[in-house]
Amino acid sequence: MFSGQPFVFQQDGAPAHTANTTQDWMKHNTPNFIHKDEWPPYSPDLNPMDYSVWSILENKACSVSHNTVSSLKISLCREWEKIPQETACRSRRIPEQTQGCHFQKGWLY
Repeated sequence: MFSGQPFVFQQDGAPAHTANTTQDWMKHNTPNFIHKDEWPPYSPDLNPMDYSVWSILENKACSVSHNTVSSLKISLCREWEKIPQETACRSRRIPEQTQGCHFQKGWLY
């Protein structure tokens, strides 16, 4: 999926992500697992998808009801391709943002 490149899988605070069963599964099945208690409390600047990408996809792909998961996936993929390049490029700042956060030991920077 990432062509051998290093990556970090980050979840948000959705109940499904913070559930004990999910946390337990992630702990035993993902490399470099970070427990929910160690997640930044609010960190859109550290999450590439929070640069408005989620809201764009939701507004466009979910503007109509979907009767099947397949229909939703098709709609999401179609709308993903339409996201402006400038919006997608904002996520390139993530390494810089992450380094700033690390340097400040998690404090605002």
